[in-house]
Amino acid sequence: MKALVLSGGAGTRLRPFSYSMPKQLVPIANKPVLAHVLQNIKNLGVREIGVIVGDWAPEIADVMGDGAQCGTRVTYIRQDHPRGLAHCVEIARDFLGDDDFLMYLGDNMLPDGITSIAEEFAANRPTAQVVVHKVPDPRAFGVVELDADGKVERLVEKPQQPRSDLALIGVYFFTPAIHEAVAAIEPSARGELEITDAIQWLVANGADVRASEYDGYWKDTGNVDDVLECNRHLLDRLGAHLAGDVDDASEVDDQVVIGAGARIVRSRIHGPVIVGENTVVEDCEIGPYTSIGRDCVLRASAVSDSIVLDRAQISRVQGLRSSLIGRDATVGTGDWTAPHHRLVVGDFTRVEVAA
Repeated sequence: MKALVLSGGAGTRLRPFSYSMPKQLVPIANKPVLAHVLQNIKNLGVREIGVIVGDWAPEIADVMGDGAQCGTRVTYIRQDHPRGLAHCVEIARDFLGDDDFLMYLGDNMLPDGITSIAEEFAANRPTAQVVVHKVPDPRAFGVVELDADGKVERLVEKPQQPRSDLALIGVYFFTPAIHEAVAAIEPSARGELEITDAIQWLVANGADVRASEYDGYWKDTGNVDDVLECNRHLLDRLGAHLAGDVDDASEVDDQVVIGAGARIVRSRIHGPVIVGENTVVEDCEIGPYTSIGRDCVLRASAVSDSIVLDRAQISRVQGLRSSLIGRDATVGTGDWTAPHHRLVVGDFTRVEVAA
């Protein structure tokens, strides 16, 4: 089996970050979303991974490399413009060959893994197998309707009156039969080749299409609030590892990871928290559910429930929480009395916080 990971979207819901970095490289617990995805795929025993990339191809390749660091082999496949998920299958035809494959959206977080579903597909080998999750409001999703035997009867994209609460979550298992379906469909009203149309074509032509319900944690990291929620979920699983230096005047709780070369000076850290390599935290109080990247400097500040990306600087800001601070951003104030701040700060931004 091979894997096809889709990492070409524009990420409009994550602006301003997606102006200066692809959404798949936003870190969750100090690790890019795409790295979490590749790890999940590796855990299935899949080593050959094709990654669909768009305008951010050089940035993604620079971070992810050839996949060797994840124990995989990555092939990058360029898509000139977003033209639908089925179009991704079409342009990856040479890479996929006649192998079964897993298709996985590159901004999806499923930290509990999909091993049992992959084993189910391998054991039964239906023509296609989609992964679904029950959602309270299916109108924003592709929705799967099942027949009395539990097989897929119909797929509807964003129905106004859904007849099912089973939403597609961006993980699919396909046999090579999907290529005939992709070749048979036409672009949708929005000008894209929809994977739901291709799967519906299989259903209409009598193929065995099944659905597996995923009951673990799932999050589409498409906006800031979802990124922060997912960060909290992953940090809850954090252990303790102190590779950096913590001085005698500092207090560090359990569930705290301090990277090599980092320095904690006269500060209090309430876990779960992760501090990246070579970061300096001085005269600070770092609250739970905070991820701080590499080479950051935080001084005289209080930060909680936030993600601070690499090389950011925060100085004399109290009550910073539920925030996402971009790479190389500078956040500072001369006022120690500000009661609360929530910031979504893009890369290379400078923010002065006043009372």
